[in-house]
Amino acid sequence: MTTNATTPATGTAPAAPGAAHRLPNGELRRMVAELLTQQPANAGLTAGAAARLLNRSSGAVGNALETLATRGEADYMGHPSRAYRANANTPAAAATAVISTRTTDPATSDSATPPAPVTPKRCPGPKKAAAPALVTAPVRRPNGQLYHPRKLAGSSDVTVLRRLRHNKIPSLLYGPPGTGKTSLVEAAFGDAVTLPGDSDTTVDDIVGGYVPTSGGTYEFAHGPLVTAMREGRAFFIDDFTLIPAPVLAVVYPVMDGRGHITIKANNWERVDAAPGFYVVGGHNPGVHGAVLSPALASRFRVKIEVTTDYDLAARIGVDPKVVRVAKNLAGRQKKGEIGWAPQMRELLAAKDTATALDPMTAAGNLIAAAPEEDQDIVADVVRNVFGAHVAPLTVGEQF
Repeated sequence: MTTNATTPATGTAPAAPGAAHRLPNGELRRMVAELLTQQPANAGLTAGAAARLLNRSSGAVGNALETLATRGEADYMGHPSRAYRANANTPAAAATAVISTRTTDPATSDSATPPAPVTPKRCPGPKKAAAPALVTAPVRRPNGQLYHPRKLAGSSDVTVLRRLRHNKIPSLLYGPPGTGKTSLVEAAFGDAVTLPGDSDTTVDDIVGGYVPTSGGTYEFAHGPLVTAMREGRAFFIDDFTLIPAPVLAVVYPVMDGRGHITIKANNWERVDAAPGFYVVGGHNPGVHGAVLSPALASRFRVKIEVTTDYDLAARIGVDPKVVRVAKNLAGRQKKGEIGWAPQMRELLAAKDTATALDPMTAAGNLIAAAPEEDQDIVADVVRNVFGAHVAPLTVGEQF
């Protein structure tokens, strides 16, 4: 696997001739936002293309696009296009006024009149970027599906994650499989690089390793962590508690403020995190082998439980009977009577199965989805709601 050191979609075009002219703070971002609003609906624009249109450097334009996406004022479309597109917040970003401190054009000013003395003022320093805006409308994930934001901490879950990233606070999402942790991350961070974790994950899987070349030699190919660091993207470690602790320790330096890692296998190469880089983890406490060590837990400074929103499931078209079954089983699970209950993933599968086949088949599939040790209780609950004849799919005799 190979990677480059540019920001997403920046390309490799050299700085444009006009890039030397310095713009007021925020003006390039406004210009880029305005350019996005001029594109056809849902059309994407890469940093390289935008840089050519604006006659600015692709690196600066790429940073402006990434900032817009982080603030929720544009959407990153992901691979393979590496393009950005306007969203509902982009017009406001494009209309933001930028006040220039220059009031007289040097080319037309009277050179015979000496300028008035200027009293030196203390430089206020760089202005911190505004916190990401509140997001309550559905957000389109890279796979095209819509994510419906849920309430969290007096805001929405998408907004909370974006603001944690804005303030460089690593976060941990935990909850049963299928509750929507991955969907939430993809909705909050359209630029996320995902590492699926398991017990076989190695350091090479995270930072990279040597791979054979066509010439019979070996070269070092950087891994997903390096890609996210260099491009200033979010790095999502899914099921990170299944990864052996000594392996996962390679990520610690970028979670505790140091902002860089050292790749021993590649001649002690140092990799620094670009602005925007962010670490978020997913944890399934009930999965066999998942261990949340104190060293790791302390590095995720904010921990967010992700549960299934059964009311949302009903609103997006899941059969009310299926929702009733899920609520019943969730209540029993909470009491310790059962170890499994359908989560959003199973509810959406039931919806799709009912559409493709029929509701009774979808109900029977809920029984089949349950772990073997819980199937008797699940079957009783399903049949109490749908009828005694509901059963999992079984291939019968030949026609």
